[in-house]
Amino acid sequence: MTKRIAFQGEPGAYSDQACREARPDHEPLPCRNFEDVIGAVRDGRAELAMLPVENTTYGRVADIHRLLPESGLRIVDEAFVRVHISLMALPGVQIEDLEVVRAHLVLLPQAASFLSQYGIKGEAAADSAGAAADIARTGNRKAGALASDLAADLNGLHILARHIEDHAHNTTRFLIMGSKPDYSRRGDHGMITTFVFQVRNIPAALYKAMGGFATNGVNMTKLESYMVGGSFTATQFYADIEGHPEDPPVKRALEELDYFTDMLEILGVYPRDPRRD
Repeated sequence: MTKRIAFQGEPGAYSDQACREARPDHEPLPCRNFEDVIGAVRDGRAELAMLPVENTTYGRVADIHRLLPESGLRIVDEAFVRVHISLMALPGVQIEDLEVVRAHLVLLPQAASFLSQYGIKGEAAADSAGAAADIARTGNRKAGALASDLAADLNGLHILARHIEDHAHNTTRFLIMGSKPDYSRRGDHGMITTFVFQVRNIPAALYKAMGGFATNGVNMTKLESYMVGGSFTATQFYADIEGHPEDPPVKRALEELDYFTDMLEILGVYPRDPRRD
């Protein structure tokens, strides 16, 4: 039986690329939105979900931190994709023939210098891989798309220019999620533990809650806050730390954190990807 990994977007999206690179033994399953990706694992259409959480240029992906605790899924791995942008069009079309280039709204500014150099107008599309598919379907020889090399291959388009992004560091981090947690120690570069929590309504609660990680020498690589329940006073925190919950320093830090929280939930324990460095 073929195993599947669900992602948001059209075939050829960077999330699709992440699926193929991180889980080549799984068949990528395209979904309309993040909720559908989560639903595909919940109802058994896919074994895993690939969800983007942050980008080195644009920061965290909107709504993901809210969706993760509500999903019922657990993080089992992480993956990193270097976002290389290619300009593509129908075979035989030259750059000079293009009047417009379409891509997702966040992708267009990343190739602003290249587009300005050739005087090409950028036009926002719902999905970069979808823009590539539209060109192939409609046969529009005046339009190009900015997308991954994979999108060009899947849609039979010709790549006019590769790696035209302005920022050489542009990378997206993804979380691979499944229906069950995996607390086993694995990988060669240590472990990451991700959790969410809400602090108690006492003075300096967050400061006191974080103190346990400092005194126990636990490295916290991410701490972000976001509102919950539509209230300005109800704040939830999302955190990544290095280590496994059974490591004595991590165990002590989490026990201290639990004392100062109304809610503490571990979302996943998974191998640390060496591309974090």
